[in-house]
Parts: sequence; structure tokens; C-alpha cells
Amino acid sequence: MMHSQPHHQAILAIIPARGGSKGIPRKNVMMLAGKPLIAHSILQAKASARINRIIVSTDDDEIASVAREWGAETPFMRPAEYAQDLSPDIDVFHHALTWLKDHEGYEPCLVVHLRPTGPVRRIELVDGAIDLLASHEEADAVRSVTLAAQSPYKMWRIEANGYLEPLLRLPNLPDCQSMPRQSLPITYWQNGYVDVIRPRAILEKGSMWGDRALPFVMDESLFELDYPENIPAVEAALQNCDQDAPRPAVTLMRHPV
Repeated sequence: MMHSQPHHQAILAIIPARGGSKGIPRKNVMMLAGKPLIAHSILQAKASARINRIIVSTDDDEIASVAREWGAETPFMRPAEYAQDLSPDIDVFHHALTWLKDHEGYEPCLVVHLRPTGPVRRIELVDGAIDLLASHEEADAVRSVTLAAQSPYKMWRIEANGYLEPLLRLPNLPDCQSMPRQSLPITYWQNGYVDVIRPRAILEKGSMWGDRALPFVMDESLFELDYPENIPAVEAALQNCDQDAPRPAVTLMRHPV
């Protein structure tokens, strides 16, 4: 295990923000708690003690302009083929890292994925996730996760023939769907709060988490802005965040489970 000093590394935050949005039109530049939505993630990245470059990947001129006003860089415009409704994260991040390497010779040690639609974050948790990956050279990524509210071992899919089929099966336990939750494996949900990735995962392995991802287990209230009915709760949480003093970071689970 290599213990790095993250503040000496090139640590890049990428904030993906395309212009199209189905649930809330022009969502990334709508005003929320006195600032454009995307500004909250930019300001958090600026407040980080670890992140030393902030780039917004967008296909939209207005978003790019707002991003620059609030302190992010927009060195390129994202090609339209990577800004569709179903465009995966890997295409966005591969494009950004390849462009920066080809045009600037810039190759970050770590990449921090900040989703603008989840603007309620504590800076110390962002830095904690960065520190966790920086101190584990063998890991390709850190993903923030929360204890799953529902067990996937009790989930089903409907087959083409109309019958239910268990989503997951457990060896030696043919009817795990009928077992008490407490007797089933503990599972975690990737919550999108913050992810940290080594570029090798994206560029060499074609993955947003590579082969080995460490869990950043957290017990935070999560706020995602997808639909208009989410706006009041997200806005209230952002205003509370501004008033809160820093709190201790969560206990980190330092090895995969």
C-alpha cells in the first residue's frame, strides 16, 4: 500500500452538465438558494483542500458561461454525441481526459466526479473520499455508498413468459426471497454523493470504477434534483448547509466488503 500526499497531486474535479434536461428544463442554470444549481458544486470543489483544478464538461454555451463566472474552466465543449439522454458517464470522462492530455499534456492523478444534480455536500466528505483513494494505490476508485433501503435479494424481474424470476439467488439458499432481511447479506447503494477515480480505470479499463473500488460508507441525508417537486427540499438543505458549522467526517470503511 502506498500512502500518498494528495495535496501534492494533480487532482481534477469534473462536473458534467449537459444542456438537455427532461425533468426540469435548463436545470443546471436554474437559481437555487440564491445561486445557479451548478455553482454549488463548483464552489464546493473550490473549497476543497485537495482539488486543484475544476472543469465543467458541457455542450451548452449558457452553462459554460455560468460555470466560468463561478470559477470553473470550460476548456472544451462536449461533443453532442456524448450529451444525449442516455450518454454514459464513461464517454464524458474519457472525452475530457483524452482532450486534456492531447491538447494540454495534462494528466491528473485522481479525478473527482461531482454531479451538479446532487448539490448538498459537505466539503470534508469530498476530501475524505479523495484521501481514501490517494492512500490506496491498488484501488482504482472510491464510490460513496449508503446502506440499501431494500434488499436486492428480495427483488424480482418479470420474464418474457410473464413469470417472476428472482433478481439474485444465493447458493445453498434456494428461497432467500422469503428469508428475514437480517439473515441476508448486507448491501449498499451507490448514492452519487462523490466518486473518485484513477484515470487508468477510465482510459485503460473503460470503467468508472475499474477492477477494485473502495467503499466510502456514509449516513447522510441525500438530496437529488430530478423533478420540480424536489426543489423545496433541496433548496432548504442547501440553506441549512450554508449555516452549519463543519461536522466530523464519517467513519471510513477502508477495505472492500
